[in-house]
Amino acid sequence: MKTYPYDAPIMSNDNRIATQMNIEYAKAKMPADLPRAERLIVEENIKQLLKAHNAVLVAHYYVDPFIQDLALATGGCVGDSLEMARFGQAHSAQTLVVAGVRFMGESAKILSMEKTVLMPDLEAECSLDLGCPADEFSAFCDAHPERTIVVYANTSAAVKARADWVVTSSVGIDIIRHLHANGEKIIWGPDRHLGKYIAAETGADMLLWQGSCLVHNEFKATELMQLKEEHPNAKVLVHPESPDSVVALADVVGSTSKLLQSTYEMDADTFIVATDLGILHEMQKRSPYKRFLAAPTAGESASCKSCAFCPWMAMNGLQGIEQCLINNSGEVLMTPELAVAARKPLQRMLDFAESQKQRVTASGDIVKDRELFANVGAA
Repeated sequence: MKTYPYDAPIMSNDNRIATQMNIEYAKAKMPADLPRAERLIVEENIKQLLKAHNAVLVAHYYVDPFIQDLALATGGCVGDSLEMARFGQAHSAQTLVVAGVRFMGESAKILSMEKTVLMPDLEAECSLDLGCPADEFSAFCDAHPERTIVVYANTSAAVKARADWVVTSSVGIDIIRHLHANGEKIIWGPDRHLGKYIAAETGADMLLWQGSCLVHNEFKATELMQLKEEHPNAKVLVHPESPDSVVALADVVGSTSKLLQSTYEMDADTFIVATDLGILHEMQKRSPYKRFLAAPTAGESASCKSCAFCPWMAMNGLQGIEQCLINNSGEVLMTPELAVAARKPLQRMLDFAESQKQRVTASGDIVKDRELFANVGAA
């Protein structure tokens, strides 16, 4: 792994201010909590609208729990970004309502150009996406033409179109190991923590774009160690978008889906979870008698000890879903040319993952075989 001063995108003061304004704007636009009676009315209306519009609701693990439950109750999907896009692609519905952030809506559109893709709020962004502008990243790639370009799924369609491969956190290690074995040097973007983790695991020569996730970047190792000391039997689950000092304390490192899977497969009663707090809803549903502790994102003097919640994910609300179905608003639009270019590296990943499944021979021992498939799957 190599890093250089010019790895980091040089942002103008205007860009820095714009990014900060986006964060504050996202917080300001968080939907107000609905009284229970009103919420039930809106939920029932959404159910009827989904049927009337031949639509299906797909939601990310990090959005409001009521939205997650509604997606499942109406035959939709709750999952990671790739799971959402794959589900929408395979579903017979003509309209996909994507409750997540903008790049997730774009990914759904890339795989389902013939379908209408709606979002409750198109201004729900992602710090990794915002921190990797397509023009700046493209110039960075042009400066290193000898390298294979691998980008994380948390990027715009334009950045995906510039890449050779798109990867998720679950299959990223396998793909980089494959490329490294073929002697390829890598440009990786945008998350520097995930890139550093994969480089350490694979030994690949990786040039890292210096982006980070607004949420995962804030986890604190010192405070996590203190929490571990208070709960010595707890297992620590960490998403690899977190700083390496936090990753070093983990019992399990992996994608959101892998962390979720660990909670009901591991022989443990207590878990410390270092990813967005939205996943705790599904974890608790899957394992109602287990205890889940949010990993700390701040020190002792902070007013919020664990604030791991994406402000853009919080912009998704039930009323926003209702309105996009009523008004056909929040549509994700994309030119066919961009979709074709962005789909190529994404399809390359899907084909690789499928080939990995085909090459693995199951022994028939469920416990033993589980490990074989652990790194093939969703984001």
